[in-house]
Amino acid sequence: MALLFSKVAQYVQDWRQRSSLLNEPDATAIPQSWHQFDQQQTDWISITPSKPANLSGTGNDNKETESEITDRANTIPLTLMTWNVDAMADYPERRMLEVLSAFRNQSPQPNILFFQEVPKSALASILGHSWIRNDWYSSERDATQWSGQQFATITLLSKQTFNHHGDDLSKARIGQIWRVKYPSRFGRDALCCHMFVPPLGVRVRLVNVHLDSLPIQPSLRPRQLAIIANMLHAAGRGVVAGDFNPVLPGDDDLVSANRLVDVWTELHQTEGFTWGIDGQQPFPPARLDKFAMVGLKATAIDIIHPGVLSNPGEGDKDQDLKDGLVPGVPWSDHSGLRCSFSLVNVL
Repeated sequence: MALLFSKVAQYVQDWRQRSSLLNEPDATAIPQSWHQFDQQQTDWISITPSKPANLSGTGNDNKETESEITDRANTIPLTLMTWNVDAMADYPERRMLEVLSAFRNQSPQPNILFFQEVPKSALASILGHSWIRNDWYSSERDATQWSGQQFATITLLSKQTFNHHGDDLSKARIGQIWRVKYPSRFGRDALCCHMFVPPLGVRVRLVNVHLDSLPIQPSLRPRQLAIIANMLHAAGRGVVAGDFNPVLPGDDDLVSANRLVDVWTELHQTEGFTWGIDGQQPFPPARLDKFAMVGLKATAIDIIHPGVLSNPGEGDKDQDLKDGLVPGVPWSDHSGLRCSFSLVNVL
């Protein structure tokens, strides 16, 4: 009987948590864990973030003005980089390492990383990298949450900017993390999380997406982005970034139709192509990758074009091919995007 009551209590707790994260009839929130690498166990272990002591999702419960609170919160720089790393191309492990090196050498260095289309072999490269193990929290420790998919999304948060316990007001706090299973022809989902920005723990919702591919009708992308936009508006502040796959007429209007700000068009007048720029694709260049926001202010956005794998010019050619050290192989068919942003006044 005690076991039965325990299971019922756990079910109610899970239901309440999912209900608080999502209110859509055709989508489900699946909570998961954050992870950090444990040097003693030499493995990624689950962690449970604690709520900020001064949690204040949107309110102002002290004597500071809204502008003063926002100014203090914005002393923490927030830079997010997103990249679809191309699960289908050869040498996924080597290409993934090159992308990580490119991220590490950015200035300012990003403190939030979104990856899409990560195959299991590239996931192993990410989780085995010493920089990632030492300096980052990971949404994944393996492919358990991928529902049998061969590739999926992963989100990483920098330990230099974020923590998961204590009251260090010099750092933002990581919060819940969950996947939203929504209508998809390819079994895709949205990887969502909360961060809380001091001093009052203002909540920001982050969503990492790889919307459905291909010009298939009827398209499910409008419904997918509508679900995500509703989640962002419910939170009051948030950003969705990743591969939006706008390949049908009208897809480029989905961001504005859902009352989100398209950061690239807000800050630039150019096309901002992130795919097809090498001329080797059967379709014309396109801006497949995007940032869209609500309640945040983007201060900069840049495109990071992929390099190519280089041949060291020595050693056995067959071994070079085996190691992925071949000239002319791009890191990805997509370019990456880097965006810096700040809070607007507390609502």
